[in-house]
Amino acid sequence: MSGTQAWGFTDDRGTELGAARVPLRVVAYVRAGAALLDLGVTPVGVYGSGHDGGALDPAKAGGLGAAGVPYLGPGRALDEAALRESRPDVIVDVTYDGKSPYALDEAVAERLGVPLVALSVGNELTLPAILGRFAALAASLGAEPAGAASAADPAAGPAADLAAAEAALRAVAARSGMAVLALSGAGPEQVHLARPQAWPELAYLAGLGVRLIEPGPGPGANWLTGDWAGAVGLRPGLVLFDEREHATLPYGLPSGVRLTPWNPETPPSPAAYARFFRVLAEALAV
Repeated sequence: MSGTQAWGFTDDRGTELGAARVPLRVVAYVRAGAALLDLGVTPVGVYGSGHDGGALDPAKAGGLGAAGVPYLGPGRALDEAALRESRPDVIVDVTYDGKSPYALDEAVAERLGVPLVALSVGNELTLPAILGRFAALAASLGAEPAGAASAADPAAGPAADLAAAEAALRAVAARSGMAVLALSGAGPEQVHLARPQAWPELAYLAGLGVRLIEPGPGPGANWLTGDWAGAVGLRPGLVLFDEREHATLPYGLPSGVRLTPWNPETPPSPAAYARFFRVLAEALAV
């Protein structure tokens, strides 16, 4: 796709965005940027969220570090001068509510005169739909269609790799039956327990046969916040623990409980989810 063609894209807020030419310089929230990199679009810079600090969180970075993509800092405290120096043609963020970008104040993009795309990662979309939206954006920015097979190996490609990982996980989950609890540690006194149906990827895992634990009634749409004794009382056989830098490692779990890292902000790309599904399948199979 030529950078001289007109560009248009409707994001998941329903905002119609356009430019006189296809954007070539993309700045993105780190989760979106890592996904775009997997899909064939290399950002010129990425920024974090309020959870992030002055360095790129390796748990969220995907291949961004190896690709040498600069980190511009956490979004709400981002130095606008650094963003301006990146000369973005478009900014890509995510949205959880379908209304507002998550990590960057929209006014920043307005001051730069740059279109801001916000793609949904909330539970109003299924995981395949989320992956499809990121693939559509990448294609609009000039990437090859996601999942395209090569002429030399028609069975190859990210979509085929993801399908194979899903099949392997489904088979292992059917044999295992192990109870899985997803959580985010918040120190020795507190833990956030994920509600599986509030997370597109966890809901998808349940559809593949993974036996995910529902933490029970209480406040919180995505997480039930409690203590580690409550987590132990749910009797998980395997714990998916939040591996992002702002989260803490699990406390006080019985020695027989298996631990597997989980990134609640896995890049929405087939390659990233294929890796995650394989790690989980291996953990359930042990």
